[in-house]
Amino acid sequence: MIELALRHAFADLDLDVNVRSDARTLALFGDSGAGKTSVLDAIAGLLAPQCGRIAIDGQVLLDTAAGVSVPVSERRIGYVFQDGRLFPHLSVRQNLLYGAAARGGRRTDVAAVVDLLELGGLLERRPRTLSGGERQRVAIGRALLADPRALLLDEPLTGLHAEAREQVLDYLRRLKRELQVFTVLVTHQADEVRALADEVVRLRAGRVVRQVPIAEFVARRAAFAAIDAPG
Repeated sequence: MIELALRHAFADLDLDVNVRSDARTLALFGDSGAGKTSVLDAIAGLLAPQCGRIAIDGQVLLDTAAGVSVPVSERRIGYVFQDGRLFPHLSVRQNLLYGAAARGGRRTDVAAVVDLLELGGLLERRPRTLSGGERQRVAIGRALLADPRALLLDEPLTGLHAEAREQVLDYLRRLKRELQVFTVLVTHQADEVRALADEVVRLRAGRVVRQVPIAEFVARRAAFAAIDAPG
């Protein structure tokens, strides 16, 4: 379960989000500038909201009223950024081991993640020699090897060509089936939501427009688009 109550004023956006969900994969869906990535940053501890509370499976990560803010390094959050953000001077193996080193004594197995994401043939290569889809697979592996209580995916398929996009999407489906890691997906693509999410939060201009199960999102997507369109 995730509990989010966030308020933060940016120069061009007032973020005011309240979400409570038992979904295994929760999608934050909306246009650019809706505040989706800011919510991920708050969960990860990269943004300190002016007011709010964040809890995952009962573990409180932030409670501004109580003066609680767990440090980034102790939150056990795996964050996959839109551009991957691999360490360019390290090999794929070393990038993955960086994630493993961050986990301390916890349980995720390096070999299992390498096999799951089919990274074995890439281990000695540097990020600059990888395709976009390969880089994202390595970034996902690095995040998983931190043994996260939550995996955050920020537009993980953006910028990939059609074939690479479908390949990475297949790997994400596999991760959902086999690892059961709680995941928050940020996207503006309805097909990614349909493929991965169990529940959908529609954001617009920093506010929650609606929160629905994936079946309702799929059944009423056209209606939602019409309702949500600025008028």
